[in-house]
Amino acid sequence: MSDVLEGSARPTDKVGRVLYKLAAGLALFGSFVIGAMAVVIAINVTGRAAFNVSLTGIIDLIELGTGTAVFAFLPYCQLMRENVIVDFILTKAPTRAKTICDAFGSVIFIALGVLITMQLRQGGMDMYRYKESFTTIGFPRWISFPYAVLCMSLLVVVCVYTLGRSIAETRANKFFDESLNAPGPDMHGQH
Repeated sequence: MSDVLEGSARPTDKVGRVLYKLAAGLALFGSFVIGAMAVVIAINVTGRAAFNVSLTGIIDLIELGTGTAVFAFLPYCQLMRENVIVDFILTKAPTRAKTICDAFGSVIFIALGVLITMQLRQGGMDMYRYKESFTTIGFPRWISFPYAVLCMSLLVVVCVYTLGRSIAETRANKFFDESLNAPGPDMHGQH
């Protein structure tokens, strides 16, 4: 279903287009980070197998890269209606039920997003204050927290936008993009 949504769930209003560009750019950055992690892991595995040599701090680097990529994808997934989807339950549900569930999912994501953003902010400040660093590479841990707070803040903004979109769709009793009502794959993965 995500291949259908890529072209269809993309916002067409001015605010949505701006959010889409920000979220898509961030997701593209996350993709490059994953690609870089794959290269680093391949080099490490090859070095171990061929020369019995390992990269120092590989676990720390993978931890940083994974966090970076995950936070980069969250706003895009929410904007494209891919974070909160329960297709197998709502496939045959009326449009109003689907839009109400989308709105409820956005409310939950807003609450979680705000909570996680506040905790990341506090955690980053604590890491900075206590000069926490990765043991093997000596890189300060706090340095990744402002990025995570930025990504989560964008996620909260996107969730507020998707909540508004879902409320408007509920009032109109239709998806603004009717392809979301198109039949999706059944429980066995067939179209």
